[in-house]
Amino acid sequence: MEQLALLTNRKKKSAARLTKNSKIIKTIIAAIQEKKGEHIVSLDLRKINEAVADFFIICEAGSQPQVRAIADNVEHRVKEKCDEDPYHHEGYQNLQWVLSDYVNVVVHVMLSETRKFYRLEEMWSDAATDNHNG
Repeated sequence: MEQLALLTNRKKKSAARLTKNSKIIKTIIAAIQEKKGEHIVSLDLRKINEAVADFFIICEAGSQPQVRAIADNVEHRVKEKCDEDPYHHEGYQNLQWVLSDYVNVVVHVMLSETRKFYRLEEMWSDAATDNHNG
């Protein structure tokens, strides 16, 4: 519970609130598209008090090398265009689900089976959802 409090407080202390047109969000989505990420969805969590970020961006990949390629490209492009490094990232060991945390935006790159199992969109079904395919 203490960790959740830390994450929640972290969000409130962080930089200005984002919108779905913010540069970092557009950069992340473009980086995913460059590496052929599929079923790209952004969840707007700003109206959910318990949310630890303003946005989740979720996509899936067909293989572990593609998970790595997408996650690496997101981090590279965000650094290049927005001059931001992730606050935290994890999942590079198994490459089933790589999470890159930019405080107000959390990127989830998942294998298809992993995404079906965890069903993040259902867990955060109160969030406004946008599809970014094609």
